[in-house]
Amino acid sequence: MLLLAVTALEKMQAVPIKIWINLVMGILIFAAAIIVLRKAAEMNKVLLSAIVFVVLTSVGFNWVYSRNEPKFMTPIIEPIANFFPSAEKKAEKEKRSQIP
Repeated sequence: MLLLAVTALEKMQAVPIKIWINLVMGILIFAAAIIVLRKAAEMNKVLLSAIVFVVLTSVGFNWVYSRNEPKFMTPIIEPIANFFPSAEKKAEKEKRSQIP
């Protein structure tokens, strides 16, 4: 049993510090999210719905404009991005207008 504990500790020491930091950050974010959700459950549901709507649309429009969405969201954002302005389209338009 002691041998297993020693090898587990040796393996844990070989893991880069960045992974440990990411793990701790993930746990802290998860705990904070639980606290916020418990407080939000006590709020007026209409106000909570309005706040969630504003946050989600702000994040969504930022993803569409900047095209910096997570990879798993690209199939959803790609068709939507054709209907809205984006930084790429704006740069392309400015580049075309500068050509004599």
